[in-house]
Order: sequence, then structure tokens, then C-alpha cells
Amino acid sequence: MDAKIYLEAGNLGETIKEDNSASSQDWVKAMIFICRHLDEGLKSEYLTVEDPLTLWKALKNRYNHQKTVILPRARYERAHLRIQDFKTVAEYNSAMFKISSQLKLCGETIIEEDLMEKTFSTFHASKVLLQQQYKERGFTKYNQLISVLIVAEQNNELLMKNHQSRPTGLAPFPEVNAVSLEGNTISSRGNNYKRGNGHK
Repeated sequence: MDAKIYLEAGNLGETIKEDNSASSQDWVKAMIFICRHLDEGLKSEYLTVEDPLTLWKALKNRYNHQKTVILPRARYERAHLRIQDFKTVAEYNSAMFKISSQLKLCGETIIEEDLMEKTFSTFHASKVLLQQQYKERGFTKYNQLISVLIVAEQNNELLMKNHQSRPTGLAPFPEVNAVSLEGNTISSRGNNYKRGNGHK
């Protein structure tokens, strides 16, 4: 897929199509690109091939088995993907995109609603209320939901770090206030003493 996209971007896509009218210069450019990304063993195996279309067909026949190998595995992984099994939302999102990309490569259609429903339905049982709150926000894009979940996760992590560094109710008495209070006590005593002397 990467090679095909690159060839198209470089106006070399015609070189790997049937009955193409690509120039010999484009053929050479396409061959250079494809061969540059081949394993050393494959380079020697296809050393005598000079036509990019012939090389492309040979490679396609050899490796175009994604529907029989990749698709069943990707479907299995998607069926068992659960957000609660990941330490972070970012890790879950990465796994979701990897699986979705494999499914798309095999011709499967992935829609936003499916991605969001998969995420909502795999929240931990203790987060049911939170799941309902996110559902009610009416997200229409999967990446919007993930962005909100990542921000919420970061805020929660910050709150937990603050709590662990100094649990609620255990804040030390500030030294400045202690000195100030001590000074006020002495001052108050002094004033009382002076007042006392004044009355005498």
C-alpha cells in the first residue's frame, strides 16, 4: 500500500497498471523505488525483471493474501479489544487504529459509530455512570471522544499525584504563619503588659 501511494504521488502509478503508456524513464524510476524497498533475498530473486508491472504482479501474487491471513486475526483482535485492558487511553487508541487499518486494508468498512460504540461498550463495569455521561454528550467523531478521554485521564492523573504527595487534611502549618503567630503572641503579651503598667 505504501509503495502504491508513493508511486501515485510521484506520477508513477501508471507504471504498475495494465496497458500503460508510461515512458521508459518512468519505468526506471518505478523500478528503482520498488527495488530499493525489497529484501536482499527478493532483489536477487527478481534480478532479471526489468518491467515494474511484471515485478508488481509477481510481488502481488506472492504477498496478496491479507484476506486469508490478516483479516481473521484483525477481526478476532477487534472483537476482544477492550479499553479497560489498557493502562492508558493512548495505548487503547493506538491498538484500535492498528486493527482498523488492517481491516480497511482487507476491504472492511469502518464507521465512526462502530468505533465509538466499541469504546463505550468496553468501559470497566465500575465506570458505567461515566460511560453514560460520555454517551449523552453526543460525539459524532471517534477522535473527539478519544481527545476528551485523554484530557480527563490526564486531569485525573494530576489530581491523584497531588493527593499522593500530600493527602487531604495533612497540609503542614506554613512556617511564615507560625512565626507571624508567634510574633503576634509576644506582641500581644507586650501590649497587655504595657496596658497593665499603664493602669497601675
